[in-house]
Amino acid sequence: MAGKTITRAQLSEAVYQEVGLSRNESADLVESVLKEIAETLSHGETVKISSFGSFSVRQKGRRVGRNPKTGQEVPILPRKVLVFRASNVLKSRVNSTTRTAESEKQTT
Repeated sequence: MAGKTITRAQLSEAVYQEVGLSRNESADLVESVLKEIAETLSHGETVKISSFGSFSVRQKGRRVGRNPKTGQEVPILPRKVLVFRASNVLKSRVNSTTRTAESEKQTT
C-alpha cells in the first residue's frame, strides 16, 4: 500500500473549496488551527477533536536501551513524546474503508 501525504497547501485548498473563503484566508485559517494545536501541546495540554481523536504529550522516563549492532547498553534519557489516539468514529471509518477496498480486490 503506497502512502499518500496531504500537505498544508492541500488542506488550505480543501477549506477554500468547502467553505468559500479566499485562498489566502483559507491558508491563514489552516495555519492558525495548526499553530493553536502545536502551542497547546507544547504546554503539555491535551487536544481533543471530536469524531477524530486526541493528541497528548506523555513523559517517558529514563531507561536502558541496546545498540542492535553491538548489543552494548546505552542510556536513553527522559523525554516527552507526542501521542495520538484515534476516536472510535475515525477507527470505524478507517476500518470500513479498508474492508471495502479488500472486498473490491477479491471480486476482481
